[in-house]
Amino acid sequence: MIATYQAQCQQRVDTALASLFAAPHSELQRLYHAMCYSVTNGGKRVRPLLVYAACEALGGQPEQADGAACAVELIHAYSLVHDDLPAMDDDDLRRGQPTTHKAFDEALAILAGDALQSLAFEVLADPVRNPHDAELRLTMITSLAHAAGPAGMVGGQAIDLGSVGHKLDQAALELMHRHKTGALIEASVRLGALASARADDRELQALHTYARAIGLAFQVQDDILDVESDTTTLGKTQGKDQAHDKPTYPALLGLDAAKAYALELRDQALHALRPFDHAAEPLRELARYIVERQH
Repeated sequence: MIATYQAQCQQRVDTALASLFAAPHSELQRLYHAMCYSVTNGGKRVRPLLVYAACEALGGQPEQADGAACAVELIHAYSLVHDDLPAMDDDDLRRGQPTTHKAFDEALAILAGDALQSLAFEVLADPVRNPHDAELRLTMITSLAHAAGPAGMVGGQAIDLGSVGHKLDQAALELMHRHKTGALIEASVRLGALASARADDRELQALHTYARAIGLAFQVQDDILDVESDTTTLGKTQGKDQAHDKPTYPALLGLDAAKAYALELRDQALHALRPFDHAAEPLRELARYIVERQH
């Protein structure tokens, strides 16, 4: 089921994203090409899937969630472009293709990332692309800004950079990843719920619990794959975390315990969805997929 749902959502969000990259002037063609390259060169689209699935779990329709789905993927893409830069993770491969600063150049990659970030908020503010009333659009913008900024993803990256070569305990490692990876996943679920225009506080809290669990599970599984997989399967350099002496769950807990922890987090996520009916089945399938994926 999840493969079919994933394909449908990917096609939907990819069509919406493609409409964003027409350069308004010939002088901007190369910048827009780099932006488009950074977004459309593959990817699982997990965050847009979570947007659509959360919206549908509350009885919303996919078209209500298109703007939010685009926005979270644009933020995710910008973060990858910047993470891959020489000053950050210094990576040459992303999704099996040259990273943006390798395909273009470092300066243009920085600008492309900056542009993708601002475009995400432009999409959420646009009543055509995000067809909700002004108050709801503002709430969605605020939610994404919080998740993407220093209290979320950017803060997590700062902690990550400062932790290289240091031994972190599990609490410190989770703090880093709840910011770096988890915050945007949590925002994806929240934005999808808000896009339904039907969410009450009880449902938002249950979905928040679900999203916190899968956000951390996603990172645990990433760490596991960095040990067990290979560069071709991953589409990025395998073993780089170990080579750079970065703190990871397998290094801290051991590989078997890290796998058990991923499954525990999956079960926490599924437990949080107990109040929801069959409409939340895609969310349940995504929780399972996150800890079963091989890339």
